[in-house]
Amino acid sequence: MTKRRGYFGTDGIRGQANIHPMTAEVALRVGLAAGKLFTSSSDRRHLVVIGKDTRLSGYMIEPALVAGFTSVGMDVRTFGPMPTPGVAMMTRSMRADLGVMISASHNNFADNGIKLFGPDGYKLSDEREAEIEALMDEGLQEGLAGPKQLGRVVRIDEAPARYVEIVKATFPKNLSLNGLRVAVDCANGAAYRVAPTALYELGAEVIPVGVSPDGFNINEECGSTHPQTIVQAVKQYRADIGISVDGDADRLVICDEKGQIVDGDQIMALIAGAWAATGDLTGGGVVATVMSNLGLERYLATRGLALHRTQVGDRYVMAKMREGRINLGGEQSGHIILSDFSTTGDGLIAALQVLAELVRAQKPMSALARQFDPVPQKLENVRFAGGKPLENAVVKSAIAEAEQRLNGAGRLLVRASGTEPIIRIMAEGDDEKLVGKLVSDIAGAVRQAAA
Repeated sequence: MTKRRGYFGTDGIRGQANIHPMTAEVALRVGLAAGKLFTSSSDRRHLVVIGKDTRLSGYMIEPALVAGFTSVGMDVRTFGPMPTPGVAMMTRSMRADLGVMISASHNNFADNGIKLFGPDGYKLSDEREAEIEALMDEGLQEGLAGPKQLGRVVRIDEAPARYVEIVKATFPKNLSLNGLRVAVDCANGAAYRVAPTALYELGAEVIPVGVSPDGFNINEECGSTHPQTIVQAVKQYRADIGISVDGDADRLVICDEKGQIVDGDQIMALIAGAWAATGDLTGGGVVATVMSNLGLERYLATRGLALHRTQVGDRYVMAKMREGRINLGGEQSGHIILSDFSTTGDGLIAALQVLAELVRAQKPMSALARQFDPVPQKLENVRFAGGKPLENAVVKSAIAEAEQRLNGAGRLLVRASGTEPIIRIMAEGDDEKLVGKLVSDIAGAVRQAAA
């Protein structure tokens, strides 16, 4: 495999806007490099589609990408604000050679990112990203198209409407959302139009929240990382259910009518149980990451289903799903992948599957929200300014001591985030006090090492 240069993390390239690597120059180099890699020697025109969320810096990143792609002869179709899964779908639907999403997902407005999809609509592999990185460090003057071969750019205004129709088609034809009051928090992000539209057209009474983006307020006290906002909306408007997505709408959390939050693990358990009962679940199990609760694993086991774990990152979940021909996977954070419908996490499509079960059951959401009792789990994030805290002797010692005290009666996970300068510390086990103490001790050691 080609040596990595450090542009790509676990979910594309991400960083603070206008600071390396999230600069116009890097975006230009991505366009040049990916454009060269995804064009062939054939005479046909090559196509790249580009969507984005609502961050101010999208106005800087998008033109730089367009300049890179067109300068190597690729035609470009831009969508404007569009959920990440919508870009993946349109890449395949429009027979594009490449798809690009400009977003930093659940991060605040100051960050941005670039995610790449292949012609099949799947996120690029590590190997493919490494090839792009190698090309990014070549001279900017190499491999450029001639004056007559430059790419053309067209804005596709109907792309979001096409995505809405695809999403609606995933909802069972014999069901309707008539009579349901649904609150939906769009995080002032990419789904601010499409999510309320799809829910309304399926029959729901829609209470939209977080649908007034201004370039700065994406994920600001709203969206799936701030669930208190959807809780407040559900209580204020007496909604039957609340749906909260993040800035690029590839993840969600659910809120029941009592204001209780339903995380990704419970959502996967609900869908897995329903699909297993109808024979729609393939592969004999579910794929999740190392962060998913042990309670989910135990719940699935009682139904004769396996839980296959991967490293954190929805593309690793998808890779395992494809390998095992499993059609349900996701992350505790709310990335839910339903491969019968989408090639990546899709908050809106996953929400519709939950809504379908709500309609079928004819029960309040609170009766469906808790599919299993979670094992006590504690997660703490420790931000650091630089260096490699996990290589520090004090941190290593704290981790080793924690493993010894757990003694196989739980799980411990300490890892560096792939998208932010954060060490994530997670422990779970039946002894809640012990779990909390272990996480606290390791967090203290990381802070000491990072000081």
